[in-house]
Amino acid sequence: MAEERTSLAGFLQYQRETLAMKCAGLTTEQLKQRSVPPSAMSLLGLVRHMAEVERVWFRIRLSGEGISYRWKQRPGDDADFQIDTADPDEAFDAWDEECVRSRDIVHAAESLDITGRYRDKDVSLRWILTHMIEEYARHNGHADLLRERIDGTTGE
Repeated sequence: MAEERTSLAGFLQYQRETLAMKCAGLTTEQLKQRSVPPSAMSLLGLVRHMAEVERVWFRIRLSGEGISYRWKQRPGDDADFQIDTADPDEAFDAWDEECVRSRDIVHAAESLDITGRYRDKDVSLRWILTHMIEEYARHNGHADLLRERIDGTTGE
């Protein structure tokens, strides 16, 4: 049986790989396609969003880095989903960079009990990893629908 940190990190990595797979082999136009009206969601928007989510949860909230959001101006805005002028290479590079940083933070953490701040409460690394798995899983469901509408591809 795998140790808890290994299990949580492994499930999170699987979810990251699933999103990458949903985006694989598509053109810029397909990545930007808002294929499930009336939603404005796109695969490229999801990639940008998850880069932002990785940055916020691991670097800003958990590690307390004094860095700004990558695309958002403030919490709650949806600039990460605004993809009309977005560059897919930049988005995927940013996502990759944030995932590497997140994995490094998880690996270096003393324990799953270290905490960061979210709103007015402390949240543990364990809680953040569980939340991230849920966040990716939910958005991977969106990615399933988007990809199927783009070119009919289904499955993990």
